[in-house]
Formats: sequence, C-alpha cells, structure tokens
Amino acid sequence: MINAQPVAQSHVPPGNRAISAAGLRAFFNIAQAWGLTGEEQMLLLGSPGRSTFFKWKSAPEGVELKRDTLERLSYLLGIYKALQILLPDAAAADAWVKKPNAAPLFGGKSALDRMLGGNVGDLMAVRQYLDARRGGWA
Repeated sequence: MINAQPVAQSHVPPGNRAISAAGLRAFFNIAQAWGLTGEEQMLLLGSPGRSTFFKWKSAPEGVELKRDTLERLSYLLGIYKALQILLPDAAAADAWVKKPNAAPLFGGKSALDRMLGGNVGDLMAVRQYLDARRGGWA
C-alpha cells in the first residue's frame, strides 16, 4: 500500500507582472473616476515616457513595473480607499482630490495639486493625512 500523504501547499505570492497589471488597471479606473488628464496621470506614475505610458494603459498585462512606480500605485490606491471610507458618497470622494483644502498640508490648494508635485513623498503625505483623518496609522 502506498502511503499517500497530503502535500502541503505553500502560498506563492503573485509575480511582479500580476501585481503590475492589477495596479495599473486599478489606477486607470481611479484616474477616470477622478477625471485626471493624461498629463496628470503620467506625473502621478512618476513621469514615464509617453509611449511607455500608453503601452501601460493599453496592455497592462505584459508590464513589469519598477519599485518606484509600484510604490506610487500603492499610495494612490490607499488614497482612493481612504476617501471611500471617509466620504461614503462615491461622487464626493472622487471630487475631494480636486477641491481646495484649508489643511496646512495643502495651503488652500487641492490634494491633487500636492500629489502632482512629482515626488513620491507628496503621495505619501496625502496618504498619511487621510489615514490620520480616519483614525488609522499616520
């Protein structure tokens, strides 16, 4: 009799291509909801070349993003999620990024203006602000 022991299944994390594709698809959906221009989208993604950007947009499945871009996507997805929690009305949550904000971080400008500064730190600052507003980790 053959001893048939169950084989332990180890969890294999998704590869960079799978994460990249999912992140880009989510980003482009968010960009549409926020009404972002192509130029704004490129700035938020770290200013890739135009042809690279349009390749990402048309065929995200074959893309393997660099760490910087993945970090940017992570912050942007977190910002989107935090807004959905803070402002349960989807239209209000989506509009918030373009509205002037009196908080010291924004100085009367919008969160989008801050995020378009071009530095990943700008995205991190907005994410931390929203996390603090909802009582999460800052």
